[in-house]
Amino acid sequence: MSDIHIRRTHTLTPEQARAAAERVAADLRDKHQLDFEWQGDTLVFERSGVSGQLELDGDAVEIRMKLGFLLAMFRGAFEAEIHKFFDEEFGSA
Repeated sequence: MSDIHIRRTHTLTPEQARAAAERVAADLRDKHQLDFEWQGDTLVFERSGVSGQLELDGDAVEIRMKLGFLLAMFRGAFEAEIHKFFDEEFGSA
């Protein structure tokens, strides 16, 4: 298992942050076939070999992912893609 943990602050309203999180999740779904659902302010996602959650907490967004053995070699690509999405949707770090 390989873990990814990224936390980023933002200046969006709760509604804007939720819409941004939806766009990030939809892009991950389309590119990587991840299923997702909201559980309160936490967006939970998974597919074979990947599971995680994206949590909205006031002025921050946090993502935690677990990559299975076969996807662990792509950890860097996943992290780069998440940073790119966060830059686009939540503002630069």
